[in-house]
This record gives sequence, C-alpha cells and structure tokens, in this order.
Amino acid sequence: MKLDAVALTPSLTSAPQEAMVAEAAGYAGWFTAETGHDAMLLAALAAGATSDLQVGTGIAVAFARNPMSLAYQANDIQQLSGGRFVLGLGSQIKAHITRRFSMPWSSPAARMREYVLALKAIWANWNDGQPLDFRGDFYSHTLMTPFFAPQPHDHGAPPVMLAAVGPRMTEVAGEVAEGVLTHSFSTPEYLRNVTVPALQRGAEAGGRTLADVTLAIGTFVVTGRTDDERAAARTAVAQQISFYGSTPAYRPVLDERGWGDLQTELNAMSKRGEWVEMADRIDDEVIEAFAIIADDPDDVGHALLERFGDLAPTIRLSLYPTWIPDELALAAIQATLADA
Repeated sequence: MKLDAVALTPSLTSAPQEAMVAEAAGYAGWFTAETGHDAMLLAALAAGATSDLQVGTGIAVAFARNPMSLAYQANDIQQLSGGRFVLGLGSQIKAHITRRFSMPWSSPAARMREYVLALKAIWANWNDGQPLDFRGDFYSHTLMTPFFAPQPHDHGAPPVMLAAVGPRMTEVAGEVAEGVLTHSFSTPEYLRNVTVPALQRGAEAGGRTLADVTLAIGTFVVTGRTDDERAAARTAVAQQISFYGSTPAYRPVLDERGWGDLQTELNAMSKRGEWVEMADRIDDEVIEAFAIIADDPDDVGHALLERFGDLAPTIRLSLYPTWIPDELALAAIQATLADA
C-alpha cells in the first residue's frame, strides 16, 4: 500500500519545494489540485524539482481544455519527469465549466470517456505512428502533420486516472483509464457498495479486470498530539465535509447513509453565504463516517489499514488544510503500510 501526498493550494513558487519535501519524506507520489493555479504547470514545476517522486494532477479540469492541448502538456511533463507523471482528470460541475471556463457541458460521463480515448489516440499517433483519425460525438481529431508532432520519447504515454464519485463516471474510469481517484468525500460503505462494483463493471466492459485499474483512495484525517491540534483538525475536516456536502453532485454519498436531508440544508446555507456556520451542522457521527480518527498521529497507519486495507493499493493523504503528519507520525504510518 502506497502513500501519496495531496497538495491542494501550492503556489508557483512553493510547488517545487513542496514536492522536494514530499520526496525526501518518502511519499510515493505528490498530486496537486487545480484551484488558484494551473495544475499542469504546478506538476511540471514539481517534476523538474524531483527525481524519483511520482508527480500528478489531482485533478486537472478536463472540460476546461480540449484533448489536443492537454495531450501536448501531458506529453511534455511525462518526458520532463522521465516517465513519473500521472494525468489525473476531473469533470468539475456544469456551472464552472459553462460560466467560469465558457466551455460546453453535456453528458459528462460519456464526454469524459471520449476525452480519454481521444488523448490515447493522439499519443498513439505521436509515440507509435498510428494514423490520427479520431471521430467522436464530442471531439474530432483528424489532422497531425510532422511539423506539429512531438518526437517519440522513451517513456510513452502517461497513465490517466479519473476523479469519480458517481457510478457512471466510475464505470468510465474502469473501462478506459488506468485508475480512479476517489474523493475524500466518500465513506467506506460507499466505496464498497457503489464505487468498487461500478469500477468492476467498467473494467469488464473494457475487457479488463479490477487488477488492471488502480484504486487511489482519498481520505480526511482527524488527529493531533494535543487537544488543540485534534480540535483544529476536526474543525478543518468539518468545514471540508460541509463544503462538499452542499454540492448536489455529491448527494448520493450522503443518500447512501440516509443523510440526504443534510445535503439540502447545507446547499441552502451555502446559497445564503453561511460557509462558516455550515461546519456546525457536521456532527461526530458524520465526521466518523468520512474521516480517519486517531488520538495519536502514530496510530493513523493502523486506522488506515482497518478502514481501507481490503480496498486500496494507494492512500492519498491531503496535506492541506486538515492535517500534516510530522516526521515521527509519517515514519510510523509508512512502516505500518509497508508491512501491509
């Protein structure tokens, strides 16, 4: 079982250093989200500053770009990193795609499936010399001349992993991607009852098995060495859960536990701008459903195994804003996971 670091808010100046610290600490991978900066640029900076660390986007917004422009960026980072790049993609939600990025939105799962297949067709043209003749319902790529084609390199195409919450997008990940990035806003029950069966259906549709698809599980952590640290971690996790819980796209996760009414309430509060107050609606039962809770940071590894040991080859720990393991805790977690 591997341990990845997830940096949600690095800057262009801090990303290289953060990645170097993660590499020195022994993390298997460093993934960056797309918030206030371009995730692809952050990943390139991190790749250039490290030598062994897997570097990825967790996630880059697919529908804010077209497959050809993203194929160039991903190919460049894969070459720059020496084959250490993972392209993590997400759909975002309709409002952001249409109103923030001014891009088209429709049938997100079907569009994502075609998007990934388009990427792979483009990379096959560059790396293997296959004719570029991709024609789909959403994207069409039929022109590539030698002047605009990158030279093949030794590292091939990067693996693609899809962020997925709902079963349909998870099926797409199982069918056409190399893995799925589950959201921290998932309970173990949801992963077992919804995510894994959907991933298996997708894998079977693509002529594969679950063994061919990487499952990377994101999780929240509530712990600390003092009461104040534990309280701060709990508050941060409650804020994150309330934020994601207010989003209609994530309601199925709450519905699975019979908490659909909480999503309705949080959504109404968000529309009134009550972002701070929303966290007060997240009680201990909800936090225990979504988060690893450990009185001692050194015990987080055991808690991870107890919660996800039968599921995940990879656990993705968010380094911000919930909890950053200190050196002793990280060593204890890594030792525990290494023996799993």
